[in-house]
Amino acid sequence: MMPKMLPALVALALTAMFSIANAQHSDKETKEDVQRHRAMAAAHESAAKCLESGKKEDVCMKELQASCKGLAVGKYCGMKHAH
Repeated sequence: MMPKMLPALVALALTAMFSIANAQHSDKETKEDVQRHRAMAAAHESAAKCLESGKKEDVCMKELQASCKGLAVGKYCGMKHAH
């Protein structure tokens, strides 16, 4: 019985996943996202200026992490690039 149910369960799981992924934001949520993106951009701009000023990378990274706390995922403020 289980092998016959497997395709139905997979289809149900995929439908649920796509439904969640395609959920539209409300106007309030969109405005909050815009504010977060601008705050992250400002934090990254400050990090760039910090590096330009000659400060060490670890100092600038700590400042970036502090200014991004609660805004983005991960220690790179939602952005990581290759060196």
